[in-house]
Amino acid sequence: MAKMLTRCPVCEGELKITEATCDRCNTRVHSVFDPCRFCSLAPEQLTFIEVFLKCEGNLSRVEKELGVSYPTVRNRLTAALAALGFGGTSAEATPQPPAEAVDDLDTSARRRDALNALARGEISADDAARVLRELS
Repeated sequence: MAKMLTRCPVCEGELKITEATCDRCNTRVHSVFDPCRFCSLAPEQLTFIEVFLKCEGNLSRVEKELGVSYPTVRNRLTAALAALGFGGTSAEATPQPPAEAVDDLDTSARRRDALNALARGEISADDAARVLRELS
């Protein structure tokens, strides 16, 4: 089945859904419906959100599942949130700090995430210790 269009293929305007049909009894409902927020996500953003949910929002697990760095996971999350209408602008439009500052922030954030995950019982003490050793 094709994915529902959210933008007009001619002018890029927002499309409205105007009819829903029951496959079983062929009942038709005609009105103007708002499209689903998630339907407007790019395929890669939808895939990211699915992985994020599968990993129960644990960014370290998302990082491992996707095989990308922690800053990449954060940027993808920020971009998906922006596309859904939550928060400010997309990650691409946000000015980036110097690389050494990103490394320091990345290390601090990963330490904090590991300790928080340990406190919530999401990872074992051995796993937390391994993460902290890797960050040293």
